[in-house]
Amino acid sequence: MKISRGQTAAVTGAASGIGRALAMDLARRGCHLALADIDEDGMAATARLASASGVRATTTRLDVAERAAVQQWADATVSESGSVDLVVNNAGAALMASVESMSYEDFEWLMGIDFWGVVYGTKSFLPHLKAAGRGHIVNISSVFGLVGIPSQSAYNAAKFAVRGFTEALRIELDIERSGVSCSAIHPGGIKTNITRNARIDGAGDGRPGRTSAELAKTADRVFLTSPEKAAATILRAVEHDRRRAMVGPDAALIDMLARTGPGLYQRIIGTLSKRLL
Repeated sequence: MKISRGQTAAVTGAASGIGRALAMDLARRGCHLALADIDEDGMAATARLASASGVRATTTRLDVAERAAVQQWADATVSESGSVDLVVNNAGAALMASVESMSYEDFEWLMGIDFWGVVYGTKSFLPHLKAAGRGHIVNISSVFGLVGIPSQSAYNAAKFAVRGFTEALRIELDIERSGVSCSAIHPGGIKTNITRNARIDGAGDGRPGRTSAELAKTADRVFLTSPEKAAATILRAVEHDRRRAMVGPDAALIDMLARTGPGLYQRIIGTLSKRLL
């Protein structure tokens, strides 16, 4: 798929980070934008910045874990724009807790955003793309969709699921030859706000909604890739119709590590985690 002026892209998680960087890159290419996020102020700022490139940027407050709301947004976007060429299911959340201490409520909260949000976004837009006979769906997984990480079991579960879901969809689309395609994207450490907004259960008291300044400082130190570089890699993957794309040098390294087998990679990650977490 060639990204070009006059196309329309729908992006979730557009208030900051990769979502905002994608919106800005797409706007510079002349793409109109349908932006969605639960953070209305951040999303409005993204829309103002994108509109400076002379494109249309609409905003919708959206909790991607609400299926009916995602469907309504997709239908309204297509109705207003005539068609949608690119869908990026980017909205995400983080949860740091051991399997034992993690509450079911927090686990369900994360899966609602990181997995079901991707499913809802894909299924809501897919019929519209097929009807138009063109388009590309980008589903953001993670390097945590390649390897297991201690304290990240819920995030791992969601991102492994996104990977499997997207790869199965890609094969279906190949068979159907509908003109629609998709890519699974695996970012490494990207300098975004996701760790600052994470739910933490480090103290074992089960209280939801807390953030960790220490975790954010660690992320700032070890995360290597800017949102802008991540966005460029993602859009390059779209234009080259890649089935899977690693984002950042650490992602490429972890991809290689995952291929060594679970015995070796799990011992290595266990050793590193003791130092970083």
